[in-house]
Amino acid sequence: MMLAARTAFTLLTVLPVRGPDRLDRRLAGRAMALAPFVGLVVALVAAVAVFGMRISTGTPGHRTQTVLPAAVGIAVLALASRGLHLDGLADLADGLGARRGRGRERALEVMRESTVGAFGVIAVVFVVLLQVTALGAAISVHRGTVSLLVATMTGRLAATLACAGGTPAAHPNGLGALVAGSVRTRDAVLSFLAVCAVAALAGRFDVDGGDTSRAVRGVFAVCVGTVAAVGMRHYLVRRLGGLTGDVLGGLIELTTTITLLFMAMTFPTPALHLWT
Repeated sequence: MMLAARTAFTLLTVLPVRGPDRLDRRLAGRAMALAPFVGLVVALVAAVAVFGMRISTGTPGHRTQTVLPAAVGIAVLALASRGLHLDGLADLADGLGARRGRGRERALEVMRESTVGAFGVIAVVFVVLLQVTALGAAISVHRGTVSLLVATMTGRLAATLACAGGTPAAHPNGLGALVAGSVRTRDAVLSFLAVCAVAALAGRFDVDGGDTSRAVRGVFAVCVGTVAAVGMRHYLVRRLGGLTGDVLGGLIELTTTITLLFMAMTFPTPALHLWT
């Protein structure tokens, strides 16, 4: 388990953790099953940075800053992965933006290119903008920390689920070929349940006003993000013929964004307020 955890950190972060001497599919599968745990650790680091910015930029008698702390929190998440997930999102957007008439081989060829095109730049800009705005909105209603934890874990859970269920690789080389179909279904289900449990606990015991309704919101956010991730994985595997490292990066960023948006939302009807 410790070796799998170290492997997960070496695959998904830039933290100075020594990886294994030899990486095979079995170990890679166990590591990807622990991807949400990596998300939890990274989110805690980002939450500390957000808290520090809120304190250092706050002015007595004035409204607390939200956008700047949110931007710092999202920046920490990006730096923790060396920007690899955002780079994967950019490559994925460029590949999907290629003319469909040329087939999946052309899309994969575009994704392997070292340059970033217009579709990739637009995707990264809008995703980062949405993440910062959504986290800022969550901070303004005193659920920034729990939102950051839930969204980051669910984003990494998307990678876990993408590697389960016999998902094929789009081509024989790269990270996608190593991890595609490597996560056992049982491990994927356990990872999902663990993320739901942590989300419920984070919402219930949040220092900014944890309660049952916030715990329910956290679990609902995990479910919404998971459904979106499964749907996107199905489309991308059908469109590209399998999994790639860029697909994993794109799924992580998009699922994180969707989950953050849900955590930031306020629901106008009394019926929904009962659950949120």
